[in-house]
Amino acid sequence: MYRRLLVPLDGSALAERALGHAEALARLFDSELILLRVVVSPYTLVAPDLILAGADPDLPALRAHAEAYLRSVAGRLENQGMRVRTVVCDGPVAEMILDQAQAQEADLIVMSTHGRGGVRRWVYGSVAERVLQGAACPVLLIRAAEA
Repeated sequence: MYRRLLVPLDGSALAERALGHAEALARLFDSELILLRVVVSPYTLVAPDLILAGADPDLPALRAHAEAYLRSVAGRLENQGMRVRTVVCDGPVAEMILDQAQAQEADLIVMSTHGRGGVRRWVYGSVAERVLQGAACPVLLIRAAEA
């Protein structure tokens, strides 16, 4: 039923909570896990209109860090017999998750929510909500524990 599971990760322990669920489904359906990391420059967050396309000095370093992180997570999963692929891209997070779900022909997106509420959710928005609303495939949201 689920041949390819897309698992967006941002390097946080909260995001990695989705991995256990993705692993269980991948074992059940003999699925491939596609680990996705969307790189977002701090400059883009602070002043998106001031950064020219391709001119962000942090992006190469951020990409390298993201690739190393995903290789580490993928290595742990591969040592457990899982089939894993990694993808690093940059851009608006929700949009890139949706684009990669389509490009990778994902049958399911498995991701954690970050549990923001109130003003923080209003200011930052909800990536999970935007993915849920825009995805062409099913989305499994793993709720983050409220602090």
